[in-house]
Amino acid sequence: MRDEVHYRLLKLLAEHPEASQRQLADALGVSLGKINYCVKALIDKGWVKVNNFRNNKNKLAYAYLLTPSGVDAKARITARFLKRKLAEFEALEAEIAQLTAEVNDLGRAPAPSRSCDNQGSGANLGNQR
Repeated sequence: MRDEVHYRLLKLLAEHPEASQRQLADALGVSLGKINYCVKALIDKGWVKVNNFRNNKNKLAYAYLLTPSGVDAKARITARFLKRKLAEFEALEAEIAQLTAEVNDLGRAPAPSRSCDNQGSGANLGNQR
């Protein structure tokens, strides 16, 4: 599992331990199978434990509780996730500054000649990754 999925799932479980796997899947925008796999992985790592409310009328009622090691893991993952998001933000800021300068330069440049108008804009290049 990637840090982002770990982070978001651990955060949801900490905030909503009573949430069903279907609710978790809907909240994260992933399949129910993926949530089942991820929750099992967290349980196997010892980061989450499951309590079954046997006295509850709804026999499927569970609570997913973060263990102390799960709380520690959530803190580490949150710090890594934040670091990565800050790096992405800084890169995006630099790209925005570069694009703004380019737009400003284009605003002062003469209009392109008509011979280039029918050659395409290269818009499809953005789809190559």
